[in-house]
Amino acid sequence: MLTPSQEEVTVQQRVAELERRFGDPADPDNPLGLDVLLAADERGELLAAAEEELAAFGLNAEFVPRHLGGRLDRIDTLGRVLRAVFRRDASLGLGYGATSFLAAVAVWAGGTPEQQREVAGLLLGGGRLAIAYHELAHGNDFVRNEFRAVPTDGGFLLEGEKHVINNVVRAEALVLFSRTEESAGSRSHSVLLVDKSRLPTDRYGYLPRYETVGVRGCQNAGVRFSECPLAGDALVGRLGDGVELALRSFQITRSVLPSMILGGGDTALRTAVGFALDRRLYHRSVLEIPHARATIVGAFTDLLISDCLALAATRAVHLLPEATSVYAAAVKYLLPKLLTETAYDLSIVLGANFYVREGAYGAFQKHVRDLPMISLGHAGTAACQATIIPQLPRLARTSWFTGTAAPAGLFRVRDPLPPLDTGRLVLVAGSDALVGSLEGAAARIAEERRAGEYTGALTALAAALEDELRSLQAECRDMPPKDRTVLASPKAYAIADRYTLLLAGAACLGVWSHQSPEDDAFLASPAWLAAALTRLVKRLGHPLPKLPDGWDDRLLDEVLNRFHEARSYDLYDTPIAG
Repeated sequence: MLTPSQEEVTVQQRVAELERRFGDPADPDNPLGLDVLLAADERGELLAAAEEELAAFGLNAEFVPRHLGGRLDRIDTLGRVLRAVFRRDASLGLGYGATSFLAAVAVWAGGTPEQQREVAGLLLGGGRLAIAYHELAHGNDFVRNEFRAVPTDGGFLLEGEKHVINNVVRAEALVLFSRTEESAGSRSHSVLLVDKSRLPTDRYGYLPRYETVGVRGCQNAGVRFSECPLAGDALVGRLGDGVELALRSFQITRSVLPSMILGGGDTALRTAVGFALDRRLYHRSVLEIPHARATIVGAFTDLLISDCLALAATRAVHLLPEATSVYAAAVKYLLPKLLTETAYDLSIVLGANFYVREGAYGAFQKHVRDLPMISLGHAGTAACQATIIPQLPRLARTSWFTGTAAPAGLFRVRDPLPPLDTGRLVLVAGSDALVGSLEGAAARIAEERRAGEYTGALTALAAALEDELRSLQAECRDMPPKDRTVLASPKAYAIADRYTLLLAGAACLGVWSHQSPEDDAFLASPAWLAAALTRLVKRLGHPLPKLPDGWDDRLLDEVLNRFHEARSYDLYDTPIAG
């Protein structure tokens, strides 16, 4: 087994290899650079040369568990590696790879050993999977339609159509959530693994491509089945397992997909920083304008907040599987929201250049267009909030202020993790150690020497989060039964929003508390934590303490150093090409 240091070196080498293969995105002579990727996006295509490079790298191996011949053993690592792709082109990250992973997870979670070997062989051979969720699990389809699989002797007859499935034409196999029982209920749907090479060609056909504003290169189209026969071995899990498999799969995919798209946020910030340094107004650079400086520092802080929550959620899949259902929904809800708002703020810095569709500024606009599509296409805001709300009253009674601390490994950026075990994931969260770690946070900070001159401000901010949790606990305990259903009131949705902000605050506190200056001097310093908690506490509506002078200069220096030294704007501070 790899030691932690060897494991970390191996991950760093994979990221570095992807960066090397793609090269400097700003280099006009780079055949995989921004100019070429933007041109492909304008044509509504995935860049063929980029797909070939990903195939040569063996990106699909990142989606296949190690015991089946791949490289997947940690969910946090998967998000970390894919950022290199999403940093350049979300269409490529989603259309070439992540879509196959979204489909494969259901097979890893519920498939037979033979089905798992079949899917592993397909992906490791460079093939693709596509997935079509059903309405109950998905919650935000473009068009309300679904498949029906009528059980027959020895198999199924597949009927119906869906209009928007990424890669449905290009994929060699499909994972379909299909209705197998006409009556309503949680056992009405099942999962089918469909090898298209085994289908009679006269029993299925494709529907026209669905054009979208964002992720234009993704091949979204539909498929229609008409009494299409499937063998009995197409069933994944048991008959009626569809909802359970979807909810278990979402605990992984909702955690890791937002982690991947942080690469796009990196590009947006990097573009804005480059513009602010180069563009001059009234004999001074844009970066000298206080509003621009504050916006850039705020964007960097939001990326760090997002990555703290993504880190905790992806590592919880391994360390706290009994809590992952609510954490996954929270990260899938909050991160796209934060990144969308951050991109909007940065667009103001760019001014009219935000509308440019070519070159470095064109990349910014592309990421702004892509982000909402990625967020919607997998599971949108309402679906995630609907997962969180019914669980809060029970967690408020049983998990908050119980003295149960989150494990240190949840926050250690580069520490090893136990192997992924999908069998340990549960449908309803039984504990909540992450938000529970806010208990006593203010007292711990008051005794922490590393806080230095930030001790007073950090203590006040942590106390505000703890007070908010106590208030939330009381409201959740008194939540009316109707608010625990799909008919929940706007107040219940606001409670879910506040809860996700508390999770983010707990994640930031945990990351800071468990980093040593020897491991990472920046993450161990209190300035970024104070900035992060200030932004979260402000969203929660609490009074803000005054931060020590120079806190924003400290963060701006970090932003500029990472820009000039080509290092990523996330927790990993990774060297990047360009």
